[in-house]
This record gives sequence, C-alpha cells and structure tokens, in this order.
Amino acid sequence: MKRILTGISIACAIGTVQAANIVDTAKSAGSFTTLVTAVQAAGLTDTLKGPGPFTVFAPTDEAFAKIPEDKLDALLKDKAALTKVLTYHVVPGKVMAKDVKAGAVKTVEGSSLTVTTNGGKVGVDQAKVVKADVVADNGVIHAIDSVVMPK
Repeated sequence: MKRILTGISIACAIGTVQAANIVDTAKSAGSFTTLVTAVQAAGLTDTLKGPGPFTVFAPTDEAFAKIPEDKLDALLKDKAALTKVLTYHVVPGKVMAKDVKAGAVKTVEGSSLTVTTNGGKVGVDQAKVVKADVVADNGVIHAIDSVVMPK
C-alpha cells in the first residue's frame, strides 16, 4: 500500500511541473545574458515573470554587442530609457512565428514596431528573427539580431 501511495505522490508532483517563465527561459537559453541583466536593471523581472502572456522580441548577446560599450553602459544606468527600450521589445499576448502578420504592432512601451514577413522569415523594425518560438509558460521569445529602438 505504501509503495502505491508513494507512486501516486510522485505522479502528482510530476504533474505540477511547468515550463519556465520568460526571464528564466531567457536565462537558461544562454544567449540572452545582457538582456537578462538589462531586465533586472530596469526592474522588469517581476513583470516578465508574471502571468502575461507576452511575446518578447529578445535581442541576443550578439545584438547588444553591436551597441558601442559606452552607449550600452549609459543605457543600463538610465532606468527610464532602459525601460522604454526593453518594453518596446514586448508585445502583449503570445504570438507564435506561424501566426505573425506583417504590419504595425503596438508594444508594451506604447508605440508600434513594424513586423515584416518574407518567405517564412520574420523581421521586427530593422532586426531579423534568428530563432523563433522559444516557448515559456507565460509567453514566447523570438530571438532577434539587433536591439530595436523606439522612435
């Protein structure tokens, strides 16, 4: 009897396992270290760990490396500007790559970014999606090759 109950407890525990949230998914991906640092500096960690759902066009570490170091350091120290830039990369809802439609899309920041589709490839402003559909329990991440800036 004890063995059966232990098996049921293990099954129940396994059944409650969930995917990671946006922040934890970005951390475990290994290519968003600068983004995670920026999210923490802007105080957006709790928001992106929240219920969402969110679609995040996430600049990779290589994308952030395109920004001159002095400008990136200044941005990381300016919480208001950093928040504006980061929330420009976030769209409410969970939009998988196959469901992306070309056109203007309103961001959490408040302005719109331009999404393009060309032969199955997705672009966001001047950036290209380099890895799509990294699923989190509160949304999806699409890795992009450049940091996009709000107007």
